[in-house]
Amino acid sequence: MRWIALALGLAAGGALAQDFTTLKGHGGPIMDLAVAPDGRVASASFDNSVGLWQGRVPRWLDGHDAAVTVVAWGQGDVLVSGGDDFALRLWSPAPRLLGRHQGKIAALDVSPDGRLVASGSWDGTIRLWPLDGSDPQRLPDPGAGVNAVTFDPDGLHLFAGTQDGVLWRYGLDGAEPLPLLRHGFGVNRIVAGPGWVAYGAVDGGTRVVDAEGTGLADFTLDRRPILSMAYHRGSGQLAVGDGQGYIMMVDTNSWRITRDFRATRQGPVWALAFSPDGTRIYAGGLDDVVYGWPVALLSRFDATMGQQRTFLRDADSMPNGERQFMRKCSICHALDAGPSRKAGPTLHGLFGRRAGTVAGYAYSDTLNRSPIIWGPKTIDALFDQGPDHYIPGSEMPMQVIAAQGDRDDLIAFLRSATRSE
Repeated sequence: MRWIALALGLAAGGALAQDFTTLKGHGGPIMDLAVAPDGRVASASFDNSVGLWQGRVPRWLDGHDAAVTVVAWGQGDVLVSGGDDFALRLWSPAPRLLGRHQGKIAALDVSPDGRLVASGSWDGTIRLWPLDGSDPQRLPDPGAGVNAVTFDPDGLHLFAGTQDGVLWRYGLDGAEPLPLLRHGFGVNRIVAGPGWVAYGAVDGGTRVVDAEGTGLADFTLDRRPILSMAYHRGSGQLAVGDGQGYIMMVDTNSWRITRDFRATRQGPVWALAFSPDGTRIYAGGLDDVVYGWPVALLSRFDATMGQQRTFLRDADSMPNGERQFMRKCSICHALDAGPSRKAGPTLHGLFGRRAGTVAGYAYSDTLNRSPIIWGPKTIDALFDQGPDHYIPGSEMPMQVIAAQGDRDDLIAFLRSATRSE
């Protein structure tokens, strides 16, 4: 994935570079972004943490046991996050666990009055969590996993998008939910403005409807899937990010596309958020960096310019063993010694080390008790069988390398790259 990080200075000189922002420090891909009214950026990452950025200085909020998938701000300094550990956490004003779903939390929003948090999960449920500590409310199930939820600006309705392609409208007065439309492909993202709802879908559908489901505009292009959306009410800007690396900007006052910016050469735009004044758009994806572009200058840039930092280098430039590591291991594991913000422990000094023994890393109970000594045979078995079979109960994601030659090349690469002397 190749973000245009250095092209700004190459294209327009120092003044422009001062308007471009990078927030560096995460140990894994950026899954979601949210910006507070005072300009603080909250970033949700695959490294199990939330980054809270005042300028370029991060404060790390750790508490999730798996990737943090969504993050949202609300009035009164409310900051919440949800993750692959099924947990919903409140970070401010007073940190606590709000509760859990039975599946990945894929969507969050805070009501306009700051009193409720809405969460949607792949377990097929939508819940409302009062921040006064009273019991949560489970809304009528939408019939499929939930990818997106958002309150309307007045806080009277909650909209939800599901994996089976339905856009739902829930009245918060207890009325039966209304299916506004059936898109046919999963609805990944939704945002709501005054009198309208925009949604993006797996097939690239990017459409706007009114509160009754009547179509208002269609911005579907030949790019898929739609993975992120952000709306800035003050300027009327809608940003849409997709799996092919583009960020499309729409003027919601005139319903026209104003900019269409290729932010990456390859790879997804998973996260988008506007600065409080709407002059900057923050974006994240496979890189472990948050990028912020000045909106007014987006049309000057293209991801083919300059030399970009990349999370995944061109696969053709790597030996096969390194290529296998980058594809299967690099998101979670570092190769060098010392502390790392990645989701997994460093692999430095791997050969001959007993599983579960890197100091300072919080292993699962399974690995803490494991007798495994890492070496050619155990690494081969790990990727031949897959972690879920070789170490049942571990938190390692399912990864299989089917070809013996690929496993041999990976082992040879790791033997050299993780050597401690």
